Amino acid sequence: MSDVALASHTASAGASGTAAGATAPETPSFQPLYQQIKGLLTQRLESGEWRPGEAIPSEQDLAAQFSVSQGTVRKAIDELAGENIVVRRQGKGTFVATHTETKSSMFRFLRMRRNDGQDEYPASDLLDVRRGRATAEIARAIDIKPGDGVLVLRRLLRYGGEPTVLDEITLPAALFKGLTKERFDAYEGSMYGFFETEFGVRMLRAEEQVKAVAADPVTAEALRVGIGAPLLCVERIAYTYGDKPVEFRRGLCTTRSHHYANTLS
Repeated sequence: MSDVALASHTASAGASGTAAGATAPETPSFQPLYQQIKGLLTQRLESGEWRPGEAIPSEQDLAAQFSVSQGTVRKAIDELAGENIVVRRQGKGTFVATHTETKSSMFRFLRMRRNDGQDEYPASDLLDVRRGRATAEIARAIDIKPGDGVLVLRRLLRYGGEPTVLDEITLPAALFKGLTKERFDAYEGSMYGFFETEFGVRMLRAEEQVKAVAADPVTAEALRVGIGAPLLCVERIAYTYGDKPVEFRRGLCTTRSHHYANTLS
């Protein structure tokens, strides 16, 4: 039987959870078959069947599970790898990507660069963690209801010992139960690594917008600049599986020795 003929069979197998291990019902789709396989693999990743850093089954095994060709599975995995959801390791297999493993993953969400072009990982100082209620703006950004519980983290990033970025990070409280300053301070690693390891929330992509603002008194003191000094304001919404927004971040950045860098491809 051909891959095309098996498209409906594969989707229904994923819905039953027998062959694909999917947890949510599926309906027949007119997507290309490899896109259906990609969707079923994403469901299994989201359910935690394969944890960050773990190997997923080989293309041959997955092809047998889904009753499709290895080429179809390979194309699905190629797209997942292109989206930094999985990582191929030559001679070892394919692994669930993690924010804790490589230098490139560290800098994927860090856009501030030294003016000499060198990558520099900043020191992070979590100033406080506060509980609050979502404003209408925050609720829209992270897809919750106004008044729902949120956690607000304030963090200072230092590059070369100099305060460079003051972050205010808002998270839905329901996804981050038990998050405290003490718990974060005890973790060794990046903030996104902390979210992934401690709460099972993996940031897969982000959208940002950048504008110029003037430093208010509180920010000026934190960043050691004058009141009214020009700053970059970088607002970010980060998304996890299913394109669900789970973080709203506003970073105020001084550019005395750093600049915002982005690569378009």
